[in-house]
Amino acid sequence: MNIVTIIISILVSLLAGGLITGTVLRQAVEKKAEKFLKDAKTEAEVYKKEKELQAREKFMQLKAEHERNTFEREQNTIKAENRIKQKEQSINMKMEELQRKQNETSAIKDNLNAQLEILNKKQLEVDKAHKTHLDTLEKLSGMSSQDAKSQLISSLKDEAKTEAMTYIKDIVEEAKLTANRDAKKIVIETIQRTGGEHAVENTVSVFNIENDEIKGRIIGREGRNIRTLEALTGVEVIIDDSPDAIIISGFDPVRREIARLSLHKLVTDGRIHPARIEEVVAKVTKQIEQEIIETGKRTTIDLGIHGMHHELVRLIGKMKYRSSYGQNLLQHSREVANLCATMASELGINVKLAKRAGLLHDIGKVADSEPDSPHASLGLTLAEKYKEHPEVINAIGAHHDEIEMKSLISPIVQVCDAISGARPGARREVAQSYIKRLKHLEDIALSYPGVVKTFAIQAGRELRVIVGAEKVSDNEANLLAFDLSRKIQSEMTYPGQIKITVIRETRAVSYAK
Repeated sequence: MNIVTIIISILVSLLAGGLITGTVLRQAVEKKAEKFLKDAKTEAEVYKKEKELQAREKFMQLKAEHERNTFEREQNTIKAENRIKQKEQSINMKMEELQRKQNETSAIKDNLNAQLEILNKKQLEVDKAHKTHLDTLEKLSGMSSQDAKSQLISSLKDEAKTEAMTYIKDIVEEAKLTANRDAKKIVIETIQRTGGEHAVENTVSVFNIENDEIKGRIIGREGRNIRTLEALTGVEVIIDDSPDAIIISGFDPVRREIARLSLHKLVTDGRIHPARIEEVVAKVTKQIEQEIIETGKRTTIDLGIHGMHHELVRLIGKMKYRSSYGQNLLQHSREVANLCATMASELGINVKLAKRAGLLHDIGKVADSEPDSPHASLGLTLAEKYKEHPEVINAIGAHHDEIEMKSLISPIVQVCDAISGARPGARREVAQSYIKRLKHLEDIALSYPGVVKTFAIQAGRELRVIVGAEKVSDNEANLLAFDLSRKIQSEMTYPGQIKITVIRETRAVSYAK
């Protein structure tokens, strides 16, 4: 074989192999393509079915919603039709009722017209008969109807004058009775429109404690703490078997309140000894003074009273701790102020001045200096001193007839003061006389030189007198107790006996610097 033949054979072999390889590769590609197309058709079918299902579900939802909306619209339409039918029925019934009433009105109108025609005919007959009767009377009497009228009018005038005088007299008498009745009505309505509290006179205060161990600390070693508190406040501290309670006894509510607040501060702080007690009592006393001022301001604001002198405001606050025959003086003054305002409003008088006079009418009872002059006169002096209105000044001084009344406000204040004190449960005479006796007992001891403080305790059965150590010696203290007992026996009337205790304490104080 030559080389050409070999080369041709090799080329033929390569060509045949390439054809075979291409055929195999083409068949493989065709198989893969067929498989891919088949898979794609399957996925397309699945996707198509899913979309068809979703479209069917969406259609069902839309259909259900459409049916529901259609049903609701139908129901609303039915309800609207029912309402319209009911309104139509109601309108028809009203139209029938209106038509019936119109028919009745027409019938009544026709009946009235018929009766009116009958009445006109009868009136003509009566006029004719009256004229005939007048003619007959004129012939019989020989007088014309005009002359008869003149004589009748003349006689009626005289009779009317007599009756008018009687009527006027009756009106005057009725006016007097009406005025008296109206005055009573104003007073009664004023009382009814102003509520008041019943008087409750307490001479003890109860201080509650957490346990009985605190009682021992309050008493102190050999009772020094309780003696110091009693000496500084002028009350009697009663510690008995009452569980969790200490009784503070004293006729002066200010002293009781100072003792109660001092005990509260001491127990809260925990330090209870004589020096601390003195410090706390001094602070509480200042606190009470401040509270008195605040009470006065709050009272004037509540009653709508403005422009009052600050000293009068302080005295008004002081009324909170005073009583008049068992009736709290501040409550009594507020009540009188409200009564005066109501009565002045009914009578058309200046309401603000009447209320101001009612509040200040008993201001003399709480004056810092308490002379023997009547409280009305003392209140008048205070009102003049602090530039009150002349009508207010006159009402204060005249509410117990010490001076002449010069304005309409004065009798109003006097009447309202009587109303406030006279109503049931307002006052207790026994309590007031008891407090006056205790006050007089303290004043007797204060009249002696060297006496610093006096406290009536044990319901007036004991008088404690505190003297200055630099002014009264021990021997003079004994003599003072004896003289006091003799003077009390000669000047006062009291049940049982009164114990006089003169307390003289010497203190040596020095400072280390």
